[in-house]
Amino acid sequence: MDWRAIPSLNSLRAFAAVAETRSLSAAGRDLNVTHAAISQQVRALEKHLGVQLTNRAGRGVELTEEGAQLYEGLRKGFDAIGEAIEAISRKASARPLNITMTPSFAVSWLMPRINDFRHKHPDIELMLNPSAEVVELSPGGTDLAVRFGRGTWPGLESEPFLKTNFVVVGAKCLIGDRKIENPEDILDYPWLQEYGTNELAHWLERQGVVPQAKLNVTHLPGYMVLEGLRRGDGISATAKAFIEPDIEAGNLQVLFEDRFHSGAGYHLVTRPGVQRAALKAFVSWMRSLRPEQSDGT
Repeated sequence: MDWRAIPSLNSLRAFAAVAETRSLSAAGRDLNVTHAAISQQVRALEKHLGVQLTNRAGRGVELTEEGAQLYEGLRKGFDAIGEAIEAISRKASARPLNITMTPSFAVSWLMPRINDFRHKHPDIELMLNPSAEVVELSPGGTDLAVRFGRGTWPGLESEPFLKTNFVVVGAKCLIGDRKIENPEDILDYPWLQEYGTNELAHWLERQGVVPQAKLNVTHLPGYMVLEGLRRGDGISATAKAFIEPDIEAGNLQVLFEDRFHSGAGYHLVTRPGVQRAALKAFVSWMRSLRPEQSDGT
């Protein structure tokens, strides 16, 4: 198809609206433009085609033979476009909204609040995938990822959501009165670590600590790590924002706060381009609950 021979879509829409309403003013109202703009578009279309498409008829307009012929073709074409758009929209709305996040974020932030979203949007089917793995965002697959980091994921769009520092913590009942001053002081404690992560080992490496013996590490789902921490089953490394109530209550003790991650936090990560309605609704809901923060704590 020679696309250069096709008149502009704006002029075709303007003429179709005039042909349907038989009025420049009514067509302008339908397209939310002035009747003068509609008239200009129709004249431009007539100039492009080299034929007259409308005539004045009292306060309205009537179609010429060529105008009626063009309108019939446009009506069929726009009807087909509308049907295709509606079918695609129905298909997109029928697909569940697929969201991935770290298990810790799911347990500590999302699940206590998710009923609010379900109450406000009962028509949106959710598919939540708590995973420590970085899940690929692909068309027709995962719509949104809540990821921890600095917001730099090539080829994706990210929006800061929850700023938080990274802390190594233990229960008061486990640490007792012992003074923890150096990273080496925590090597003889049992460690609790979320499946698929290796945060404590990475933290020790950043401190320049090389364990001389095998560490006592238990790998658990995110929700079990938090419960184990509170019971005193071991120490762990996590986002400070998730355990602040326990810290303030005196149940958990911050052993080290990693400024290496200062300014980092959780981000809403999506693919570039137009978002479907369900995703827009979910992102808007999360923004409405975003905490006010002035620093990374």
